[in-house]
Amino acid sequence: MNAQKRYEIFSRLRDHNPTPTTELHWQTPFELLTAVLLSAQATDVGVNKATARLFPVANTPQGILDLGIDGLKDKIKTIGLYNSKADNLMKTCHLLLERHGGEVPDTREALEALPGVGRKTANVILNTAFGQPTMAVDTHIFRVANRTRIAPGKNVLEVEQKLMRHVPKDFLHDAHHWLILHGRYTCVARKPRCGSCVIEDLCEYKDKTEIE
Repeated sequence: MNAQKRYEIFSRLRDHNPTPTTELHWQTPFELLTAVLLSAQATDVGVNKATARLFPVANTPQGILDLGIDGLKDKIKTIGLYNSKADNLMKTCHLLLERHGGEVPDTREALEALPGVGRKTANVILNTAFGQPTMAVDTHIFRVANRTRIAPGKNVLEVEQKLMRHVPKDFLHDAHHWLILHGRYTCVARKPRCGSCVIEDLCEYKDKTEIE
């Protein structure tokens, strides 16, 4: 895929959705960090239901610690893996208070030093909370990047590096949101909805469907 085609793809995605953002509900960097930590192997809808119970009573590191591990688990027990997620969140809150004055850090190194925070989570925080041009490659982005041939790769790191290299700078800040949403609602896993896709004629996927 050449640079001109990539530019046209992202131009259309921007025209279709000029201000994309995460579907997780958050108001502060800590709320976003909490929501992303809870989102592993869970839907954004499910996480939003849990944080709607959690954030009104505890939406700061100290608030979570004051809630206690049992209180935290009770608020998020509807989410899969809630026991381990609660443990990681409690440990993260301790470190945020000890090392960062209760604030979420804005560097990859500091974020990835927090329990439960890997490269993808750090990329989400850096991009969505702090406006840095990062690419948080999840299963949706991995699929779309390979299927369309925008940035094919054998693993998520390879896809991330290719996207950072090939996505035009004009679109880099919002690109991962466009790709996630495109993979979630149009370029779905089993039967992509090629018939209603705004980039169908630019996509290099060989097994296109007529589904809308």
